[in-house]
Amino acid sequence: MDFAFDNSFHDVMEGFYAPAEAAKPSAPKLLIFNHMLAKELGLEVTDTTDEQLARLFSGEEMPEGADPLVFAYAGHQFGHFSPQLGDGRALLLGEIVAPDGVRFDIQLKGSGPTAFSRNGDGKAALGPVLREFLISEAMAAMGVPTTRALAAVATGDRVQRERAHPGAVLTRVASSHIRVGTFQFFAAHFGADHVTQLSDYSIRRHFPDLAVAANPHLALLDRVIGLQCELVSHWLGAGFIHGVMNTDNVAISGETIDYGPCAFMDRFSVNAVFSSIDANGRYAFGRQPQIMHWNMARFAEALLPAIHRVSPDDVDAAKAVVDAIPGRFRAIWHARVRMKLGLVNGAGDDSELIDTLFDELEKHDVDYISFFRSLAMLLRGDGTMLEGLLPAPDAMAPWIAEWWGRIAQAAAGPIELAAAMDRVNPLYIPRNHQVEAALAAAEEGDLAPWLRLLDVVRNPFDERREWAEYALPAPADSAPYTTFCGT
Repeated sequence: MDFAFDNSFHDVMEGFYAPAEAAKPSAPKLLIFNHMLAKELGLEVTDTTDEQLARLFSGEEMPEGADPLVFAYAGHQFGHFSPQLGDGRALLLGEIVAPDGVRFDIQLKGSGPTAFSRNGDGKAALGPVLREFLISEAMAAMGVPTTRALAAVATGDRVQRERAHPGAVLTRVASSHIRVGTFQFFAAHFGADHVTQLSDYSIRRHFPDLAVAANPHLALLDRVIGLQCELVSHWLGAGFIHGVMNTDNVAISGETIDYGPCAFMDRFSVNAVFSSIDANGRYAFGRQPQIMHWNMARFAEALLPAIHRVSPDDVDAAKAVVDAIPGRFRAIWHARVRMKLGLVNGAGDDSELIDTLFDELEKHDVDYISFFRSLAMLLRGDGTMLEGLLPAPDAMAPWIAEWWGRIAQAAAGPIELAAAMDRVNPLYIPRNHQVEAALAAAEEGDLAPWLRLLDVVRNPFDERREWAEYALPAPADSAPYTTFCGT
């Protein structure tokens, strides 16, 4: 298998990483390989056996051309600054350039201890590996910017957490692994020269058009803010709660990264929290835009030495860009909600209609994902699905009437609008109870439920009768759902 590595970070950013080696697994076995993604990346595996793939993607063998390294980064974790974190259980094999010219990192996650492991074992258990594979594939299918999963390999070893679990390694694909925390590390420890070098590299790699800006580092701040506004609007639209929006988990590429204690809402709650380590609700569903704003302020602080070096006056401009985030996000979010509601003509102000909607959903304890699909069914003349979601037939009657009034202004007919809504509103998401059931079966050696769920969430928009159970929320009498970090 030829990766054709082109390892720019290793070659030009010496001093920004540490070399690394993977721990040797005792009995690597391929669990799943993402052939669709491999094709997109230009990786040819036709003549590669599962045994060879297992050795490559467990760290037992280093592919030709790999320059394994681990990233240094810092980060604000639940609001508190940790000056040194870094890749404690992951290593970068190298970079490849896909047929379309886009560069990607290939990283092993759970491959053993590194220079940044802080006394941890650097390994990963099977459950978190399969969770990240499943949910990142679901997010990609829904059109949410995300890192991807190329392979999952069982190591044959046991990983000790609260109890012993089967070990595994995930191969993660990302536009890069440069994070807000990467900038924070070099700003805190080395200063303007290193921050400028990191910013220049990031611009060359991700946003080459910014190189001609009057202040490229200020332009980088503005671009990353825009990407994060788009990303969080995607999360809210899918009912997704990241669960650990620390600055070391914020990729400047605008991709979702680190699927630890993440979850999806069933019934709408603006304060929904599932993470066992988020006792105060810092990263609750409805707080994600505010935390994104806070994280971008930290990014601006880290970039200031580079921004100031070009023009001291641009420090005030950076502050203005950060201060503008709430309005910028609101515009992006409302545009997304209008698409979800079929309000495509853009006439009039829908702000009050949108804001009232979420009050109504919470008031009536409505399943978030199903609600938007039920509106499309209503446009087709079938109100059965909506009636099944509401506690009483007239529970949201005033809001529905107002929405109908706005729909009537559209140039397109209701059937056409319904089809457009179904293209942006998923029917199938990784429902938490289904994810847990599939992971529990996988840990006992049965991958079939997980593979079936993976097939479903890779096709989130197209209804199939045989998948009806996957569109259902958890039973109302289910125990409260809790997620864990996975480390």
